[in-house]
Amino acid sequence: MCNESIRNEFLPYGRQCLDKNDIKSVVDVLKGDWLTTGPKIKEFEEKVADYCNTEYAVAVSNGTAALHAACFAAGISNGDEVITTPLTFAASANCILYQRAKPIFVDIDPKTYNINPQKIREKITSKTKAIIPVDYTGRPVFIDEIMKIAREYNLLVIEDAAHSIGAKYKKKKVGSLADMTTFSFHPVKHITTGEGGMILTNDKESYNRLKKFRTHGIVKGKDVKNQEEGPWFYEQLELGYNYRMTDIQAALGISQLEKIDQFIDRRKAIVKRYNDAFHDFDLLEIPFQTKDIKSSWHLYVVKLNLEKLTVSRKEIFEVLRKEKLGVNVHYIPVYYHPYYQNLGYKKGICPVAEDLYERIITLPLFPQMKSQDVEDVIKIVYKVLNNYRKY
Repeated sequence: MCNESIRNEFLPYGRQCLDKNDIKSVVDVLKGDWLTTGPKIKEFEEKVADYCNTEYAVAVSNGTAALHAACFAAGISNGDEVITTPLTFAASANCILYQRAKPIFVDIDPKTYNINPQKIREKITSKTKAIIPVDYTGRPVFIDEIMKIAREYNLLVIEDAAHSIGAKYKKKKVGSLADMTTFSFHPVKHITTGEGGMILTNDKESYNRLKKFRTHGIVKGKDVKNQEEGPWFYEQLELGYNYRMTDIQAALGISQLEKIDQFIDRRKAIVKRYNDAFHDFDLLEIPFQTKDIKSSWHLYVVKLNLEKLTVSRKEIFEVLRKEKLGVNVHYIPVYYHPYYQNLGYKKGICPVAEDLYERIITLPLFPQMKSQDVEDVIKIVYKVLNNYRKY
C-alpha cells in the first residue's frame, strides 16, 4: 500500500496510488529495448484476463478506445441503434456515434442507478444491434437479465466496466460475463496505467478483430493474405486506429494489478465506515446494496433528500468545496450536453436519471485516505447538511 499521505488542505474525490515498485517497473522499461508494442503488453493482457477469468484481453490506449474497439468488433455500423444508459460519462455513448450508429438511452433503476433491464425491451427495434450497460460506481449491472434479453433479440452486450474491475456478480468476476467487457485505467480508477484501457472477451473472432483495430487494421506474418512477399511484408485489411498501449503503461499496470485486491479492500473499508455513519441520516440516502452483487466501489455517491433541505444541491456542493472536500457529481445525463441536444435529444426522456442527477454528490473515496480523512468527510457532511435542515 502507499504510505504517503495526500491530505494537505484539499481532499480530492479520487487519486492514483503509486509506490516505489510502480516507479521501478516503469524505470526498468525505460532502460530496456521496448518502449511500445513489446512484451509487457502481452504480459499485462494475460494477467488481467487471468484475474477476471476470461479467455482473451486486448490492451488499448484508454477506456474510450476500449469502448470504440468493442463497438467495431461487434459490427456496429451506420444506421444501427445501440441501447445504453444516460447516467455515465459521455464516452459510453460517444463510442456508438464513432461507428455512425445511434445511441438509445434507457432510464435507470431507481435503487441501483444502473440501466433498468425492464425498460430495455421497450426500446428494442429492428435496428437495435447491441446493448452497452454501465457498472455505475463499481456496482455490476443485472447482467443475467440483460444477457437473456440480448439473446432473445440476437443482440451483443458490451459491458462498460470502467468502474468495476474486481467486482463480482453472483460470485463471478466482472470481465467474464458479457460478450465483451471494457476497462479503464485512468488515474482515479482502481488501478492506473496513466491512461489506458482493455477489452476482455471469450470470443476468438472478436479478439482477432480487436487486435487489428488497435493497430490501423494492419496484420503481419501468418495473417497476411499475400504470403508470396517477404517476412517484412504487412497488409492493412480494415480501417483501424492507432489505439496501442505502450510498454511503459503496461509495466505500471502489471505492478498496480499486484495490489488491486488491497486497493479494493481499503475502498470497501471506507465505504463500510460511510455506510455506518450515514445509514440513519435522514438528509441523504446511501448506495443500495444486495448480497449477490459485490461492488468494487470506484465511487461513493449519496442522494440528497432535498425536500428536507432549504437549499439546492448546487449550494450544498459549493459549501462542501469551501470545507475543502473535493466532492464531485457523477454524472450529467449524456443527452444534456449541447452536442447531443444538437443531435435532437430532448430532456425528459429518462426522468428517473434526470431526477437523480439533481440530487447526487460524490464523496471522496480512494485507498490512501487515512481514517482521519474519512472521519473528516463524515463530520463535514453532517455539519453542512444539518446547517440547511428544514425541520
